Amino acid sequence: MIFKLKACRIIAFDFLEPAMKYTFILIFALVFSACSTFNKKDDALFNLTPSEWFAQILSDIRDKNLDNADEHYISFASEHINSDYLPQTVLILSAAHTAEERYTMANFYLDEYIKRFGDTQGIEYAKFLKIKANFDSFAKPNRNQTLMLKSIDEVSEFLAQYPNSQYRPLIETMLAKLHLAQTYLHEEIASLYERRGREDSAQIYRDRLEQGGIGTDDFVRPTLPWYMRPFE
Repeated sequence: MIFKLKACRIIAFDFLEPAMKYTFILIFALVFSACSTFNKKDDALFNLTPSEWFAQILSDIRDKNLDNADEHYISFASEHINSDYLPQTVLILSAAHTAEERYTMANFYLDEYIKRFGDTQGIEYAKFLKIKANFDSFAKPNRNQTLMLKSIDEVSEFLAQYPNSQYRPLIETMLAKLHLAQTYLHEEIASLYERRGREDSAQIYRDRLEQGGIGTDDFVRPTLPWYMRPFE
């Protein structure tokens, strides 16, 4: 029965037109090649040693493929929960996302570090990096008011928790710039309400400007490229 079935397949194949035979062979070769590649990829992405996972993630970062790096970290963390490579991997991933201005993911990894891996000194450093990542995300002066207020609170909390921190000068500089940005934003909102004839709303922000203690003539206002001004 088996020999007859094979014979039938050979006879059926012989009756195909030459072009159809070529197409059939090509499709078979592509499917076989895809299956082989898929299997090799599967083998490469599972059951790696911690050092192999670490090297793979570094390779992803060098290739600027952070999505793959994120996926590989999840697999790495699930296969080797207590690996000594995990803390430094998390910090490296946070730095990589910050460099690409992916601040939400950068903060995710810093939170992960604080919860799972940080000692006292490491947690202080991670909190500093988180504040810096949020500070670096203020590319547009008229946006992210909520994040600005949250960052000011986090900076104040950091200074209270670590009064003698080696990062204090940098943190205080960030705080001063955040207050300047907040003053600028309040002035812009007050001016907007005044142009629309909403004097009561404008006065609320004028009062906030007085309470902030920073005169609007005491700082250089941010400038935007001409092509971005209509959208701000």
